[in-house]
Amino acid sequence: MTWAQIWRIARRDLSGRFRGLRLLIVCLFLGVATLATIGSLTASITGELSQRGQVILGGDFEVTMSQRMASEAEAAAFEQEGTVSETVRMQAMGQRIAPRAEGAGPDAILAELKGVDYDYPLYGTVTLRSGQYAPLDPGSAVIGAGLADRLDLKPGDKIRFGEAQFTIRGIIADEPDRLGEGFTLGPVALVSDLGIQRTGLIQPGSMYEAKYRVKVGALADPVASIDRLKAKFPEAGLELRDRDRGAPGTSRFIERMGQFLSLVGLAALVIAGIGVGNGVASYLATKRQGIATLKILGAGSGDILRIYLVQILAVSALAILGGLVAGALIPPAIIAAAGDILPVKPGFAIHPLPLLVSAAYGLLIAFIFALPPLARARHIPAAGLFRSLIEGNRWPDRATSIAVGAGIAAVVILALVTAREAVFSAWFMAAASGVLVMLAGIGWGIRWTASKLPRPKAPLLRLALANLHRPGAQTGQLVVALGLGLTLFVILAGIQTSLTNEITRTVPKEAPNLFVLDVPVAGAAQFRQVVEAAAPGAAVNTVPSLRGTVTGYKNIRVADLKDIPDNAWVLRGERGLTYADTLPEGSELIEGTWWPKGYDGPPLVSVDREMAQILDLRVGDMLTVSLLGREFTAKIASLRQINWDTMGFNYVMVFSPNTLRDAPHNLAATVSLKGMADADVKERAVSKAVLAAFASSSVIEVRDVIGQVSTILTQIATAIAAAGSIAILSGIAVLIGAIAASRQARIYDSVILKTLGATRGQILSAQALEYGLLAGLLALVALALGLTAAWYVITQIFSFNWLPDWPVVLMTLGGGALLTLGLGIAGSLPVLAARPARALRQL
Repeated sequence: MTWAQIWRIARRDLSGRFRGLRLLIVCLFLGVATLATIGSLTASITGELSQRGQVILGGDFEVTMSQRMASEAEAAAFEQEGTVSETVRMQAMGQRIAPRAEGAGPDAILAELKGVDYDYPLYGTVTLRSGQYAPLDPGSAVIGAGLADRLDLKPGDKIRFGEAQFTIRGIIADEPDRLGEGFTLGPVALVSDLGIQRTGLIQPGSMYEAKYRVKVGALADPVASIDRLKAKFPEAGLELRDRDRGAPGTSRFIERMGQFLSLVGLAALVIAGIGVGNGVASYLATKRQGIATLKILGAGSGDILRIYLVQILAVSALAILGGLVAGALIPPAIIAAAGDILPVKPGFAIHPLPLLVSAAYGLLIAFIFALPPLARARHIPAAGLFRSLIEGNRWPDRATSIAVGAGIAAVVILALVTAREAVFSAWFMAAASGVLVMLAGIGWGIRWTASKLPRPKAPLLRLALANLHRPGAQTGQLVVALGLGLTLFVILAGIQTSLTNEITRTVPKEAPNLFVLDVPVAGAAQFRQVVEAAAPGAAVNTVPSLRGTVTGYKNIRVADLKDIPDNAWVLRGERGLTYADTLPEGSELIEGTWWPKGYDGPPLVSVDREMAQILDLRVGDMLTVSLLGREFTAKIASLRQINWDTMGFNYVMVFSPNTLRDAPHNLAATVSLKGMADADVKERAVSKAVLAAFASSSVIEVRDVIGQVSTILTQIATAIAAAGSIAILSGIAVLIGAIAASRQARIYDSVILKTLGATRGQILSAQALEYGLLAGLLALVALALGLTAAWYVITQIFSFNWLPDWPVVLMTLGGGALLTLGLGIAGSLPVLAARPARALRQL
C-alpha cells in the first residue's frame, strides 16, 4: 500500500472519540506535561536569575571580605575598574526604643543591618511602601516589613542598633540585591555608611562582611577585572563573583532540584510507557477482526504495522501536544501560587528547549512501548486472529528488538546529554531500570509459582490462582503496576516523615536555646555572670569565632582551579574558624592526634572528615587559609567526625590556639535552658540582660532558625511529593491498562463461569482474591524498595538523618494497597456486565 492509502485506512478506522486509545492519551499526557512543567519552571527561574544578574548582585562584579574593610591599595584597585559602591553587612539586634506592654511582643529582634554609601544601589532601585528612597543621612534608616511587623514600628518611630538611634524613614518594599545577599537570619535594615559607624558595632574581631560592588563600562569585561584583581592580590582571601553568578547558591539549588525532579518525571514517563504498551495491546485486541479482514483482503504484515503505527503515532502526537501546552501554561500558575516561596518571579515565556526535550521523550517512549504489541499483532495469521481471544506470548522479531533497543539508547543518551550531572543521572536511570526489571522478574516468578502450586480445594481460591498463570494472564503487567504504585507510596511517606522528623525530633532535643554572637573576649566572665543572673543554672558555652577563606590545600591553589567541584562547598566563600586546647564537644577523633595543652609549635589544624574526603586530604597534608587579608599555612594534625545534630559550634576547621589567638576576634556563645520551667520567659530575660550589658552582641533564637529551615524542608518535600504524585498517577494508569488488556479474556472466562452456574458475587470474589494475593505479596517488596530509595534521597542527596515515622509509612502502604485493590475490583465490574448470549455469539 502507498502511504496515502495507509493514512486513509488508518483515519477511517480510528474512532473520533479515540475509543480504546484513551489510556495511551492519559499516560503520555501525564508524563510529558510533568517533564515540560518541571523543565519550563526551572528554565524560567534560572533564566530570570541570569537576566537580572547585575541587579541581584548589585554590580557587574563584587568583592567580599570578612571582618575587615579594604586596604588603600585594594580600594584604589577597585576604583580603577569602575564605579564602586561599598556596603557593610552584619547581624545586629534591632531594639524598639519605647518598651511594649507585657506579652505584646519582643522589644528586640535579630536583624540584618546593612550600611550603604551614597551610590547604592548601582543597579536597580530600592522601593518603599510609601514615598521614594533617597540616600540616607547618618541618623535615618529604612527597615524591612518583617522588622516593622515584629517590633510594631512605622515611619517616624525610632529604632536602636548598638549605641545609635535611627529614625525610620520608610518600610522597604523591594531591596534589589536581596537575593544576592544569600541566606539571612533576620529582616533587613538599611542605614548609611556613616550611620553604621555610629553604632559602634564595627570593631576589630566583629563579625561583618564588607562588599564592594563595581559597575564597569558598557564594553568592559567583568571577568577580566576579576582576573586582574586575583593576580594583584593573590593572598588577600578576596571572594569575587561576576554578574553571571549573582546568586550562585540559589541557581545551583534550582538546577539540581530541577534535574532531580526531571528524573522523577522521566521515571513517571517510563511508567506511563508501560501503560502505553498495555493500552496499545488492549486496543489491538479490539481490532482483531479488522486486522484479520485486512489480511484476508491482501494486506501484508508491513501494511498492518504501518496502519496501526500511524494511528498510534497520530494519537501520541495529540497527547504530547496537549502535554506541552500544559507544561508551558502551568509554570506561570505555580509561580503565582507560590508567592514569595520562589527566589524570583519570572514573567510568562515559552522555553523551547525543555518543551522539545519533553516531546522527544514522549515520542521515544510511545515508540518503544507501542512497537512490541504492534509487531506481535502483524505476525499472527488471519485465521488465528479470527479464532483467538488470547494474546500470543511470542517475543518480538529481531528487527523490532533492534528498533526498541535503539529507542532505549536514544532515551538514555538524551537524558545524559541534557543532565547537569551526568553521573548522577546515569545512576538514577540504572536504579529505575533495575526496579522495573526486578518487578518484571517477580511477576514472572509469581506466574511460574502459581502454575506449580497444588490446586486448593476452595473453588474461589483455585480460580484466583488459575487467573495468575492462565494463558493471556496480565500478571506481569499487574505486578509492575502494583509494585511501582506501592513503592512510590512508601518513598513519598518515607521522605516526607523523615524530613519532618529531622526538625521536630532531633533538633529540639539537642539544640541550645540561644546563640550569642560578638561577645568580647575580655567580657567572657561578665557574660557568664549576666546569663547566670537572668537564668540561674543555664548552661553556657563560649568559643573563639573568626572567618577565613581556604586558598590552598596540599600543593593546589584554589585560584588556579578552573571550576570548583559541586561538592567542594568548603572552597566556596568564607568558613568559620576557631581554636581550642581540647577536642570540641560533639566531635569524635577519627584519625591522628590532638595537640597537647599549651602547644607552641608550628600551626596545626583538625578538619572535618567529610571535608577531608571531598578534598582528598590526609593527616600530614598542608592547608592554607586567608584571615583578615593575610595567608597562613597549617599542617593537618587530625580528622574529626562532627555530630551536626547538636546544632552547637561545629567548626569544620579547628586550629591550635597559638595559630589564631593573637588575631582580632570575638567569642560566640550558646545558652541552653533545657529542663527549666518557663524556658520562654527565661529566653527573653537572657536576651534583654545580654543586650543591656553588651550592646554590640547579637542574640539568635534557635526556634526562629528551626522555623526557617523547617519551611525550606517543607517546600522541598512538597516539590518531591508533587512530582512523585504524577508517577503514582502513571502507575494507576498502568494498572488500569493491564486490567483493560485482559478484559476480553476475562469476559470469556466470566461467560463460561456464568453458563456453569457461577454468580456475579463469586466471580468478583475470585478476582478480588487474585488482586489481594498480588497486593499482599507486593506490599513487602514495595516496603523494601521504597524504604531503600527514600533512605538514599534523605541520607545521600540531602545529607540528613534517616528518621521515618514507621506508623505513617505502614499506614500509607496499607492505604495504597487498598486503593490499588479497589481499582482492580472496579476495573472488573464491566466484565460482570457482559451478557452471556451476546458474548457467546461473538466467539
